[in-house]
Amino acid sequence: MRKDIFEKMEILADSAKYDVSCSSSGSDNNYKTGEIGATHKSGICHTFTPDGRCVSLLKVLLTNYCIYDCAYCINRKSNEIKRAAFSPRELADITINFYKRNYIEGLFLSSGIIDSEDHTSTLILRALKILRQEYRFNGYIHVKLIPGSHEKLIEQIVALANRVSSNIELPSDKSLKLLAPNKTKQSVLQPLILARDISMQKSAKPIGMSTQLIVGATPESDKDILKLSSALYDKALLKRVYYSAYIPVNDDKNLPTIITKPPLLREHRLYQADWLLRFYDFSWDEIVNEQTPNLDEELDPKTFWALNNLQYFPMEINKASKDELLRIPGVGVRGVFKILKARRYKSLDFEDLLKLKISLKRAKYFITCKGKYQKELPFESDRIKTALITPSKKIEVKQPSLFDITYSAITGEL
Repeated sequence: MRKDIFEKMEILADSAKYDVSCSSSGSDNNYKTGEIGATHKSGICHTFTPDGRCVSLLKVLLTNYCIYDCAYCINRKSNEIKRAAFSPRELADITINFYKRNYIEGLFLSSGIIDSEDHTSTLILRALKILRQEYRFNGYIHVKLIPGSHEKLIEQIVALANRVSSNIELPSDKSLKLLAPNKTKQSVLQPLILARDISMQKSAKPIGMSTQLIVGATPESDKDILKLSSALYDKALLKRVYYSAYIPVNDDKNLPTIITKPPLLREHRLYQADWLLRFYDFSWDEIVNEQTPNLDEELDPKTFWALNNLQYFPMEINKASKDELLRIPGVGVRGVFKILKARRYKSLDFEDLLKLKISLKRAKYFITCKGKYQKELPFESDRIKTALITPSKKIEVKQPSLFDITYSAITGEL
């Protein structure tokens, strides 16, 4: 790879790191090139297939030149940073060469807006056509659609990609007007609406769609964020919403000043609540509402809901329906199926649940077994909450990494 191409790669891979639509970005260490274990942060990220397989992607911008001036973006036109741009041919050649060397299995491609929305989309389309038609590359490609581009360009990009996304970034038009005056919610959603309509045609291939929401840059509550996410899921516009804790990279009078840490725990709780929306049949207004517009950062959202709705508890483990069992804190989908299967043969007690490897750390406060309730605490919201959060206060909260995989992350149990 020529030196100028390598320099472009460093600039454009680094500029892409703030997009969280992949599970993790590259890592860096102090080992020298050529030593075992040496890594470089530029360019490689990871995502996961539906069957749990980890896939390495080249994550890069076509260019970080941009005519937009979004207050929160490192690539805003008013920033004095190193700029670079790949030609469609350069990007396609890099991708295919990385693929042949088994560095990557696919491409995650985004871009700043250079000259105009249509011009940028035309360059992206040329790169995709070189990969798909000239190189016959059939690997995974995720493309960030450019809001405001012509429908014909969007259609052709969707036809060549495996997944597309368009970042809403901020939950309301008011916040977009304040921090991203070149964008509107309608302009950002329009590419996703078009991609959905194309995907729903009988002859079209299904395509996954996603977006990103920045958490903490504007005053919207968790209620506002989850209400928006739920609406997007209901309209079949998205397969996934990614939440990104606001990290200040620019100085701007309209941006909040974060003196302590970015709201990483809030981001984590929103991901957990999003899981309840997608897989546990919760509605957004069950999790948050006018009285409690924000999630409790000390509790996972299912436990937060349960403590606010004690009228449904304690549930008798031997009589509760499948849907009711899914609402018990600490009991996930796999646990529910274990319980339903086991109670065909006998009435279950607490010992039986432990044998089934059902975690009772939280569940025991919300269930009865054969009519018996645990003896540690009375059935009172304040006492239960204190018992649940006291141990967790001894654990320092840090940003999750690829290597901090918890049991709940693997099983989806909340």
